[in-house]
Amino acid sequence: MTRECSLLLPRVCAALADPRQPGSDDTCLEKLLDWFRDLTEFDPTAELVQDNPCLTEFITSVLALPEPSPSILSFTLRLAGILAASENRFQHLQQEKLLVRLFGRDGPLNSALWEDASVRSGWVEGVYSMMHHQPALCFLCDGGGIDVIFTLQGDPSLFVASAASQLLVHMLTLSVESETTKPLSTKDCDWPACAQMIIKRIEDSLQSSSSSHIEQSLKLLTSLFGSCHATWTEVLWLGIAKQIESFLTEETVQAQQMLANLLLSMAWSPVFCDTEGGFWTLVTSALEHLTPVQAGPLAVGLLRLYKCPQDVRIQALTVLLQPMDCILRAASQPLEYAGLLDESVSDPATVESLLSSKSSCVSLLCQTLAHLEELLSLIHLPVDLPYTSLLHSLMTILQFCNGFLSPASPLGSTISRILINCFRVQRSALDVLAALSERNGCDTLLGSLFDVLLAYLESPNTSPTVLKKTFQATSKWLVRLQELSCSNSQWQQTEKILEDVFLVLQKRLCSPCWEVRDSSLEFLTALIKCLRDQDEFRQSLLSSEVLRLTENLLEDPESYVRASAVTAVGHLAFITYFAPESPAIGNQYNKENTVAKLQEILSTDPEGFPRRAVISIFTKWLRQCCTGQLEDTERFVSRVIQTVEHDLDWEVRLGGLELIEIFCSQTICQLGLPQCPYAPVSSAVTSSIHQNESLHIFCRAKVFNFLFQSLCDCDKPVGQRACDILLGLRCNFYPVSTLKDSQGAEDSRAGRSIAWLQRTLRQGSLAQNFPTDGGNGVDFQDPESMLLALGTIDLEELHDELNKSSDHVEKSPQSLLQDILATVGTIEENEADCY
Repeated sequence: MTRECSLLLPRVCAALADPRQPGSDDTCLEKLLDWFRDLTEFDPTAELVQDNPCLTEFITSVLALPEPSPSILSFTLRLAGILAASENRFQHLQQEKLLVRLFGRDGPLNSALWEDASVRSGWVEGVYSMMHHQPALCFLCDGGGIDVIFTLQGDPSLFVASAASQLLVHMLTLSVESETTKPLSTKDCDWPACAQMIIKRIEDSLQSSSSSHIEQSLKLLTSLFGSCHATWTEVLWLGIAKQIESFLTEETVQAQQMLANLLLSMAWSPVFCDTEGGFWTLVTSALEHLTPVQAGPLAVGLLRLYKCPQDVRIQALTVLLQPMDCILRAASQPLEYAGLLDESVSDPATVESLLSSKSSCVSLLCQTLAHLEELLSLIHLPVDLPYTSLLHSLMTILQFCNGFLSPASPLGSTISRILINCFRVQRSALDVLAALSERNGCDTLLGSLFDVLLAYLESPNTSPTVLKKTFQATSKWLVRLQELSCSNSQWQQTEKILEDVFLVLQKRLCSPCWEVRDSSLEFLTALIKCLRDQDEFRQSLLSSEVLRLTENLLEDPESYVRASAVTAVGHLAFITYFAPESPAIGNQYNKENTVAKLQEILSTDPEGFPRRAVISIFTKWLRQCCTGQLEDTERFVSRVIQTVEHDLDWEVRLGGLELIEIFCSQTICQLGLPQCPYAPVSSAVTSSIHQNESLHIFCRAKVFNFLFQSLCDCDKPVGQRACDILLGLRCNFYPVSTLKDSQGAEDSRAGRSIAWLQRTLRQGSLAQNFPTDGGNGVDFQDPESMLLALGTIDLEELHDELNKSSDHVEKSPQSLLQDILATVGTIEENEADCY
């Protein structure tokens, strides 16, 4: 602690303990606690409390108050816990009898303030902070603290209840690992005293008739087995396994979901996943006895586990697929397609009953579909899914939802009535359908699949959110279809599907709903990104009205749609203008017309989203070398720079800097100037010519105007990016060996103007009326001046300044203490820092 802080701290403590003063800001108190954590983390001695008696005086003063504010009392409890985290400071506070007054029976526990959740939270956090050594553990156990913490597990504040559970796990782990000297057995006497107390309470809770106590203990065990993988956890488990197992068959116990979480937590622990017999037998029993809704999370968690025994994995997969199998069987009797399952784990009637009920059908299907999507997102599945049957069941669900399927069974009719126009199930099924496109084995159903997707795309009853999901699934399956048609020559099927898709897309682009128009444009862009090199796709696209309709949407009244139209038009250009085989008739005129439209949007659109989209597209074009010869690119970049440098949207200006960075890199590469200062150069003359030429190009394009102006931008990311680009340019134009030689060039007129520029740049965003027109003698279009600027301006210093956090001065402990004093009114002038 610095001398300045040690002088301020007594005044801060006195102010915080004074009930007449207004309460300090909670953020300041949190930062103050963080500072004490930093001070005590690596210093186990008692010097902090000995050298600063104001800390113990503060605690004493707060305890002496008849009615301290809850926030100050909570702060005091947490502060005491932080200070007591080391044994030396703990003993010091014990000698002052402060800890027993704070955390014992006669403290806040038995006061009216205990009703405040912040006080209970402060008590739990304070205890947690001090639980790093044996004396603290004994202090709490001897003082009846275990009972308090077990009670707080049922606290109405979920935050307090969760913290109490975590505290018990921490104390049990600390007790066992700090007090045992030999491996534990199931005999009661082998457990340390504190651990024995906690385990006894857990066992009593599990055997009680209170479902809330049972659930709290199951939560505690779940947390313990999830965080601690020591071998003693198995000893603990063996003592309670029979009681846990009994919950599966006792219908009165409402803790089955907690039980599933507990078993899954244990399955991921190396202590249990490598064992044979008892534990896995209990898991299979749980899969059989739990309801499908309860067993679902357990099943998907087991399927993600690579060390799960094969028979358990098969059983988990069966549980997960049972609702999907039931859907298939309900759709047609006799079954037209192969089912998903040969046999069920639990009674099929249970699943049928859930799917027949309006209240449970949707939730069960959504949960099952979410679990399937989770599995399909894995790169390597530890289990083989029946992809063809799964795809057919998804199609069946989607047909139930839009009423396009007339089931033959009574169950199918019931499910169909429940699912009609159910957006939740539609969205979930389409997500799984999209994920399934990346798996093999679904080729035989492609025709039927696209019939279902096109029906959704065409239907006026499809909601905008479901339509967006349908577009996403369709784009993925079109890519899959294209891959298959290349390998098996199914050109006619692909051509017909693409033709149907573009017909639907034309209608959707004219929708009166802006969300539909926006999703349609995003769908078109996604298709172009993936399929622009495929002949069938290009032909189908160019023969449709999609191009014309997309360009019309550049003038849409909704800014989101205009932005999506810009992106779509920008990607269409790769087919219509930039591809070698693009149509020749009117191509150059159309290209210039499109560029002019986009530049007009960049300069005149009142909303930021379309302008950001334009600069993003221009950058993409430039990156892929689509802007023509170097002279054309120079004119293009110059026009864009002069537009974006005055844009009010910082993301547009940042996009302009990215454009400059690519332009500079490409120009240097084309002219042959080595990008690395240590790269070999063919001759000094050639290098000088190329350097001179590139500098002229950058100056003519007004690159330096924008870069140096951006250094003083009020939005820090813009200044940081500009500084990075200038540092990169300096590396190209100034090898390290010649950089110092340019430092003494300030005697010339240009040198004096550059010196003025450096002083201006040091003001950063405070610089007023930054000159971009040659004012103050700085000529940003003069190659010699700009070369001098790159060599003499201290860009490293600017880089360091720009990368400092905005509160680098104000976030010091001293400033924090001054803030607190200012807040409570003990400083005459308002010296509070701005965070």
